[in-house]
Order: sequence, then structure tokens, then C-alpha cells
Amino acid sequence: MSAALSIDEAEALPRKKRRNMLPLLLLAPSVVLLTVLVAFPLVFSLKNSFYFWNLQMSPQPLGFIGLGNYKAAIVQSDFLEALWHTFAIAVVGTLIEVAAGLAIAHLLMARLVGVNLCRTLLIMPTTIAPIVTGFLFRYLYDAQGGLIPWLLHVAHIPIPAQGLLGSGETALWAILAADIWQWTPFCAIVLYAGLLSVPDDILEAARIDGASSWTILWRMTLPMIRKPLSFVAALRLMQIFNLFDLVLVLTRGGPGSTSRTLSYNLYQQGLVDFNIGLSSASTWMIVILVNILIGLFAIFAFRDIV
Repeated sequence: MSAALSIDEAEALPRKKRRNMLPLLLLAPSVVLLTVLVAFPLVFSLKNSFYFWNLQMSPQPLGFIGLGNYKAAIVQSDFLEALWHTFAIAVVGTLIEVAAGLAIAHLLMARLVGVNLCRTLLIMPTTIAPIVTGFLFRYLYDAQGGLIPWLLHVAHIPIPAQGLLGSGETALWAILAADIWQWTPFCAIVLYAGLLSVPDDILEAARIDGASSWTILWRMTLPMIRKPLSFVAALRLMQIFNLFDLVLVLTRGGPGSTSRTLSYNLYQQGLVDFNIGLSSASTWMIVILVNILIGLFAIFAFRDIV
């Protein structure tokens, strides 16, 4: 009897291994394809970042210049100015979108009348392509008949004579406002899902013990939704850091270079000036910066999460 069982177990073992390998085999083509699609552009740009290659001069690289493109990207271009603009809107935009999203998520938890309709409407801005959002806000910001300048005028808020997109003091923040309008609902939906996972009995016990709403939020709710909160903050930080569509449609980096971001700077170098070497160096500098930024954020946000 035991011998028969041993034979059956021996025959079942290969079948079990094949079943365990099946998901990996099905995923393998997609993983290989994605790896190639990601690796090839990175390797291509890394190689050409060490060569002088401008398509306006030659269809082929003209020579190895080492770190020359990296130095030129910092010294000769608007890289540092674009870096400051990008860092400013990435940090400010992430804070505003996450905070506003958390506030909206709490309102959705209140189970008010029409909350289901509100959840549906919240999804709509995120379904619009960023380029379309740019054109929409371009008309809303129009100095002659735009809705937003009219509302600001009614509220007695001063507007630059050049318009919100024509002034160097407001252009960058007008771009950020459009991004906040589109992606705050996404943050709200994700954080609303996180709030649904918080046990009601724990919060009710805290209220009975006399804890204030602020104490419950800061000491109980936020720690319990730390994972989705950190996820959505990291995601929005990366996406705003690579903001390009809205800049292209609304200001093209202007007036002057007052609203130029790193992604738009990269577009200008590679697809307008055709400087492949310089744009490749800028690409890798952006990759390194984003990874450092996200790495520091991950260390801070996930250090206590197992």
C-alpha cells in the first residue's frame, strides 16, 4: 500500500511542478517584451550621451566627448532653471492633490445624498487625455473671455495684464492648477478605497473615549491608510515630475523659460534642436534624479511597513 502511494506521489510531483510553472510561462513573453522595450531606449540613450551627435550636422555621431554633454546640459541649457520649476510644482502639486483627495475621500465616507453620483463624476477628469485637458484650460484661461479670469475678476483678485498664461509669475502655477483639477479625483478615489478598509468599530471606540476628529485622523486613520497614501503620493510625484503635455499646450515653456520643465526641456533639445547627444544626457540625469527622489520618499514613507 505504501509503495503504491509512493509511486502515485512520485508521478504527481512532475504534474504539480508543471502547474506551478504554467503561470510563469504565460507571463514570460510579456516580461521579455517589456524588458526589451524599456532596456533598449535606456541603453541607446546612455551610449549616445557620451557622443556629440546633432542631426542638423550629421546623421551619425561625430565623436566621443565623454561627459561633455552632461556638462553642457547643466551649464549651457536651461536645465537648472527647469529643474527648479519641476521640483517646485512636483512637491506643491503632490501635497495639494493628496491633501485635497483625502478631504474629498472623507466627504465620500459621510454617505451624503448623491454620493454615488459624486463618485461617478470624480472619475471623469481622469479619463480625459492630458492634451485635451490642456486645450480645455487654454480656453478657460483666455484673457478676453475665459471663465477663470472672469471668476477672479468677480472675486476682486488681481490678474496680470498679460493673462494668467502670459505672465511669468502665474504661468507655471496655472499649469499646475490644470493638473490638480485632473488628478485630484484620482487621489480621492484611491484614498476613499483605503478609508473603506479602516474598521468602523475602532473609530467608534475612539469617539466614545472622547478623541477629537483631528486626533482620530492623525493618530488612527492616517497610519491605517499609510500604504495607499504613500502609493498615491509617490505616483503623483513621479507623474508631475515628468509633466509635459500641459506645458506643451498651455505655454510651450513660456513666457521666455519661466514655465519650462525638465520634460519640456528634453523635448526642446531632442525633437526641436535635434541634439541627440545632449538630450540623451538630459534623459539620464532626469532618470537619476527621479530615482533618487523616489528612493528617499520610499525610505521615509515605507520604513516601518513590512
